[in-house]
Amino acid sequence: MRIKDNVSGIMRTAITSWQNENSVSLDIIPPVILEVPKLKEHGDFATNIAMLLSPLIKQPPRKIAEGISAHVKQQGEVVDKVEVAGPGFINIHLGRKVWHEALREVAEEDDDYGRTDIGKNQRVQIEYVSANPTGPLHIGHGRGAAIGDVLANLMRLAGYQVFREYYINNVGNQMVTLGRSVYLRYLEISGKKIDFPGNHYQGGYIREIAQEIRNEQNGKYLEMPEDKAVPFFTSYASDCILKGIKKDLDAFGVFFDNWYSERQVFEEGLVTQVLDELKAKDYLYQKDGALWFHATRLGDEKDRVIIKADGVPTYFASDIAYHKQKYDRGFDLIVDIWGADHHGYIPRIKAVIQALGRDQESLRVLLVQLVNLLRDGKPVAMSTRSGEFTTLREVIDEVGKDAARYLFLTRRSDSHLDFDLELAKRQNEENPVFYVQYAHARISSIIEFAQSQGMDLRWGKDVRLELLTLPEELTLIKKLSRFPDVIEGCVTSLEPHRITIYLGELVGEFHAYYNKYRVVIEDRELSQARLFLVSAVRQVLKNALHVLGVSAPEKM
Repeated sequence: MRIKDNVSGIMRTAITSWQNENSVSLDIIPPVILEVPKLKEHGDFATNIAMLLSPLIKQPPRKIAEGISAHVKQQGEVVDKVEVAGPGFINIHLGRKVWHEALREVAEEDDDYGRTDIGKNQRVQIEYVSANPTGPLHIGHGRGAAIGDVLANLMRLAGYQVFREYYINNVGNQMVTLGRSVYLRYLEISGKKIDFPGNHYQGGYIREIAQEIRNEQNGKYLEMPEDKAVPFFTSYASDCILKGIKKDLDAFGVFFDNWYSERQVFEEGLVTQVLDELKAKDYLYQKDGALWFHATRLGDEKDRVIIKADGVPTYFASDIAYHKQKYDRGFDLIVDIWGADHHGYIPRIKAVIQALGRDQESLRVLLVQLVNLLRDGKPVAMSTRSGEFTTLREVIDEVGKDAARYLFLTRRSDSHLDFDLELAKRQNEENPVFYVQYAHARISSIIEFAQSQGMDLRWGKDVRLELLTLPEELTLIKKLSRFPDVIEGCVTSLEPHRITIYLGELVGEFHAYYNKYRVVIEDRELSQARLFLVSAVRQVLKNALHVLGVSAPEKM
């Protein structure tokens, strides 16, 4: 059992005993929320339960806290000391044996350590990246890809059935512009004089696709009217770019269970079906020749156009149909990962979900802010249309998949991220991924050395973990024990970056310990205990890096 769950159970038992002793009757007892205090002297866990109970039973919180604490103290070897602090906080100090048993748990669960069951086998669909197939992926797409992939890994570890999906936005004006951009370059390559519009796609990849078509088709489209030729160029270019996107994501370690085309939404008549449903529920109305969705009735700031006056559906129309289709496939929870510029889009999608009879909380949206790409502190330009941008593939080729994935997860997704290419390549502790991987490799070297000294590393109950009494050792054990809580926190908050924060703290504690004490010493029993500890650190590093899709090297 996780230590936090054990302490929660102790607190609930103590509260019940205190209630019975004081004849306190409550229909509902607030949940016991346990926090890890920032200061070590405040204990291993702290709770404000007394302050939550105070207004319910009209007693001072300190009096309640003192009464509950008296019953907590009766919990034998689990609780070492209980203190009441401030207005009524209860600080709980646990006995060493608890932590030593927690350390054994890491070894026993091995690769499964960190797994939880909070997902209860619910089906969740996570949609991420979903970049328009109008150009290669840039570093901003890479951040969304890393966040989505790691969140999917985390949710699977937390007991969810996870389905990963890429929505291919291949309908609309941007696709016509793509096709026309390639068509005009095709004419230019063929010797025709053209006036290339500034609002068309300028990148070198456009010329490469045009050259490819010229090589395959020769002059077939030179005399064809533009309106007849452009659809072919649009289709050819989008397919070509999509293949490149898939190849780049493959190199980045990002894979999907399904690639869902926006064209399917129209070809399968899903837009018409969902509009009929909304119309039957009186959520649609005509105004100025357009068809509107009554979003203000459901919390949005204004009503939204679904079909424009010229009869052309808006992007909102296909998005409505696509989200209904997600629910129709039986998902309990939907997670959309969007660019930060889509912030205003959330209320209208939430409104639609309510109109379709679904709980708006069954859709969660994670926003991903822009990445500032730097080289030695100087900005690197990124603009898809101008062609002046660094592709994700170029970044992967330069710094490696591991560094790229890890650095994308070092800050909250809705915060701007500075990504310095030179920092990502450094082989020192300034580079956070190197710092973590080096700790894993260092522990592997320690274990290899121990084996060369004839030490038996087949762990059993005979390893005397009670010999681990140093403050640094107990700090490390406590940090290891909180790994499952970190996984759970990442999932419930949709904040996968928390795992890199945890890794930085864990590795910092390990290096501080290693730099101060030797692991393999003359005392064989103490050496065995310390090897057990550092092996557990290595196991958690490995498990966490696996979630991040980052390698855990044995040597560096």
